[in-house]
Amino acid sequence: MSNKIDLRQMFNGLQTQMVAQLNTNRAFIKHPGSKGDSLENTWIDWLRNYLPNRYCVDKAIVIDCKGQLSDQIDLVIYDQTFTPFVFKQNGIFYIPAEGVYAVFEVKPDLDKGNIVYAGDKIESVRRLFRTSTNIIDRGRLFKPRALTKILGGILTIETKITDTTIEGHLKKLKDLKSIDIGCAVNHKSFYVDYNKDDNIFNIPKDKDLTHKEHNELIIQFYNNRTVKDIEFSKKNNSLVTFFLQLTRYLQQSIGTVAAIDLSEYAKAINFEIDEEI
Repeated sequence: MSNKIDLRQMFNGLQTQMVAQLNTNRAFIKHPGSKGDSLENTWIDWLRNYLPNRYCVDKAIVIDCKGQLSDQIDLVIYDQTFTPFVFKQNGIFYIPAEGVYAVFEVKPDLDKGNIVYAGDKIESVRRLFRTSTNIIDRGRLFKPRALTKILGGILTIETKITDTTIEGHLKKLKDLKSIDIGCAVNHKSFYVDYNKDDNIFNIPKDKDLTHKEHNELIIQFYNNRTVKDIEFSKKNNSLVTFFLQLTRYLQQSIGTVAAIDLSEYAKAINFEIDEEI
């Protein structure tokens, strides 16, 4: 019995399964709304299966402490360790902005209209107000960390446009609308390499930023970043390259989201949380 496994064959098997499921849903579900739901649920289920358990995946609306809402987002990857409350009403999740790692628009085709539409959806999340507060880890008190970037992406079955055309559409998305990663599983995946994107900014140890200053810095980060390059995968490994790049972003570029300041949410009900506990 061999003590090795063919990773290429295993990855190809994962992609073949995903392609078959997406294509089946597209071919046999005729109602537009149901077809869209089936595509979203397929991607949600797949990411739930393969991402580490620390990441939650759902369709959701993102909220902030000021009561502002994002658009409804097809797929949200979020945290429940440092953002412990998620509301659910009539089947819709309401997730605090502080807990969001990534947001994706799910469509059948990767084309200009859907790329622009995804940028608008991503912007509706990134513009929300986020908080950051102290945290105790292994008995040590740590000051509020900088707000993390929120990944924005698009997930589709196929595309009929060239890499060059896709690049042109992606480069036109500026500031909060910018896309980081995407996959047209029948054809290719891509990620956008932005200049100096991993190290957003460092807060000096002797500096205490207000929530407003934290948000001003993250908005400035998005407004200033520029595209360095756009990398495309080969057709037969689009799904696994997307997944590996997404996981790399989550674990090595973002790490852990900032801890939510619950006192800012308590203001909505005129309640003051005891800060001295």
